Amino acid sequence: MQTLPREFTRREACVNGTTLSYLIGGEGAPLVLLHGWPQTALAWRHVLAPLAGLGFTVVAPDLRGLGESARAESGYDKDTQADDLCGLLKALRLDQAVRLVGHDIGGMVAFACARRYPETVERLVLAELAVPGFGLEQAMDVAHGGRWHFGLFMTPQVPELLVAGHEEEFFRWWFAHLAGRPDAIAPADVAAVSRSYSGFASLRSGFEHYRTLLADGQVNRTWYEDGGRLTMPVLTIGGGLGAGTRLADGLRPAVPGVTTAVLPGVGHFVAEEDPGQFLRILAPFLIGTVHNRPERE
Repeated sequence: MQTLPREFTRREACVNGTTLSYLIGGEGAPLVLLHGWPQTALAWRHVLAPLAGLGFTVVAPDLRGLGESARAESGYDKDTQADDLCGLLKALRLDQAVRLVGHDIGGMVAFACARRYPETVERLVLAELAVPGFGLEQAMDVAHGGRWHFGLFMTPQVPELLVAGHEEEFFRWWFAHLAGRPDAIAPADVAAVSRSYSGFASLRSGFEHYRTLLADGQVNRTWYEDGGRLTMPVLTIGGGLGAGTRLADGLRPAVPGVTTAVLPGVGHFVAEEDPGQFLRILAPFLIGTVHNRPERE
């Protein structure tokens, strides 16, 4: 079940013109976890307590418009959401030396945050995504083996009309399709996600995260073409049955020192499918015992 560890609480904050709900627990340097789609902050439920136990104040927000955060009409581009996160951390007085972990759509927001606020982000982890401008467009290209869902999800209103009333059936198929094993995500957890995303307004908020992706990519590429590079330590994590090393391969021009890890037997939902294996890779990087080294070509 998607239950909260006892040392964590749920709070909310009004930042950047919206209201964000977030989970917080632990004491120490700030560690932020940004979930993907179709998920909420509870996607991190298996790793919250272990990460807090490493000596971090762990903050896991529901992204704009998702979970228990307010259903926003706009602002789903990744730069605005980076400002959401910056506002939240400033409100919590946790905006220094941040370790930032992002999965899927949350990884796109994390990349934007590291690009916009490099003085704030000390270490960056990106898991199971393609970054707009650095591989995402190729992942969208259905004619050359790209995934079909991007074009559908980016179309206004159509995916809402198709999924509304069939949320649990759709998400049951979605998790089984992208996980390393069809039963990797428990039925009760799929049902909880389905309730969170149910109804036209909630579905719209979810799909709006996709409808900005081409513009997000243009922003990232302009930054890169103007000489932008990420210089903080960056780790990418891919499922062996998911993205593998493709994320790092796409990012390398903008992140020359990127390192990568692949979790064998794991699909897209790395922190839920195999939290033990995920933590064994993540923890040493976060606490600084594993340093960024350029990969061998």
